Amino acid sequence: METIIAKIYDLFNNPELRGKLLTYRWPLTITILIILSLLMKPQYFWLGLLISLAGEALQVWCFAALHKKKELANTGPYAAVRNPMYIGRYFLILGIVAITGNLFLMIIFSLIYYFYMVNRVQREEEVLKEIFGEAYQDYCNQTNRFIPAWQGVNKETIRYFRWDLFFKNNAHLNLLSVIVGYLIVYSWLF
Repeated sequence: METIIAKIYDLFNNPELRGKLLTYRWPLTITILIILSLLMKPQYFWLGLLISLAGEALQVWCFAALHKKKELANTGPYAAVRNPMYIGRYFLILGIVAITGNLFLMIIFSLIYYFYMVNRVQREEEVLKEIFGEAYQDYCNQTNRFIPAWQGVNKETIRYFRWDLFFKNNAHLNLLSVIVGYLIVYSWLF
C-alpha cells in the first residue's frame, strides 16, 4: 500500500506532467465542466450551491488577508490554518461536483484534490521558507497545515479583512465568476 501511495505522490510531483497539465488546463477544465454539466441533476443544485458558496466565502476572505510574497499571511483565516485557500477551493469545486448527486464522483474528486493539495502545499512551503525564513518556521510550528485550530487564536487577528487586498487579489473577479457560473448552471438545469 505504501508503494502505491508513494507512486501517487511521485505522479503529482512529476514536473513534466505538471507542465503538461498547466499547458492544457483550460481545455481540460472546459471538458470536465461539459461532462459534469451533462451529469448534473436539478434536485442537487441548491446543495451544490451552498457547498460552493461556503468555499467561495473562505476564498474571498483569504484574498482579503493575503499580501502575496510581501508579508507573511497569518491574519484572517491564516490565523487558524496555514492553507485556507486550498480548503476553500476544495469546497467550491466539491459543490459543483455535488450537483451531479454522484457520491462516487465526489469521493474520486476528493482523493485527487487531496493529493494535489498536499503536494502543491509542500512545494509552496519550501518557497515560503526561503522568503520568510524563521518567521515562517515559527508560524508553521504554531499553525496547522489544513485542520483549523481555534484555540489561542486572537479574535482581532481572525477578523482581519482588507478591501484593498480584496480588489488587489482579484477576489471580486473570482466571486463574479462563481456567480455567473452558477447562473449558467441554474439556467441549464431549470
